[in-house]
Amino acid sequence: MILFPLPAFEDNYIWIIEDKDSSDIWAVDPGSAEVVLNYCNENTKNLVGILITHHHNDHTGGVADLKQHSKCPVYGPKHLTSLVTQPMSEGDHLDIFSREFKVIETPGHTLDHLCYFSDSQHDKPILFSGDTLFKGGCGRIMEGTPELMLTAMTKISVLPDDTLIYCTHEYTLANYRFALSLEPENTDLIESNIASKQQRENNIPTLPSILSLEKKTNPFLRTHNISVKTHAAQQLKELLAQNSTAVFSQVRRAKDSFS
Repeated sequence: MILFPLPAFEDNYIWIIEDKDSSDIWAVDPGSAEVVLNYCNENTKNLVGILITHHHNDHTGGVADLKQHSKCPVYGPKHLTSLVTQPMSEGDHLDIFSREFKVIETPGHTLDHLCYFSDSQHDKPILFSGDTLFKGGCGRIMEGTPELMLTAMTKISVLPDDTLIYCTHEYTLANYRFALSLEPENTDLIESNIASKQQRENNIPTLPSILSLEKKTNPFLRTHNISVKTHAAQQLKELLAQNSTAVFSQVRRAKDSFS
């Protein structure tokens, strides 16, 4: 199995899962049908499956055309009845080429958000995290609550540390600017920021990330850290919150207002 991103729109990535033994591919969150079809046509590939993490158009806008073109199955949130042929819920499993993926429900950014996790004895674990967990950040809380998003972060944080995180936006540098405002002396964060800047200067994606790095650098997995929560409260000109959900809310709101 080979994974790589197709850039779409301003900062989206459509992840392509390619079978190393055939011309078949899957697409994750194809907001643009044109991008995927162009890749298939130019490289003689066959689209045989689609994964959807949530309903936003930049993740689903190309699904209808791709489904009509390829007649492939579409796995995703169960309420997307016009697009999804295989509705998925917490704990469901699906096979993609040689790997099995488990569905993890992670409402917060949207109420229907799903992540797809695959562990393996022979390769590193994989998480397609959609807009739930980014490198250095997390999705805006657009439909859910801080409590739901904190629960999603907790679900992800207990996965193996070597899990590769395949999110769907190139937000890393902006996320790191905020993270550094909370932890200016975090050496892991400083080093990752420098490396990510070099990657973007060379037009190289900063993704995938790895969960062990996120635990050291991502403020939304570090809301227990005194520097993170203190600086977030200070940026909002609020008293320091006194429980985990309220602290997470302060950090998220601080990011929302950060410039």
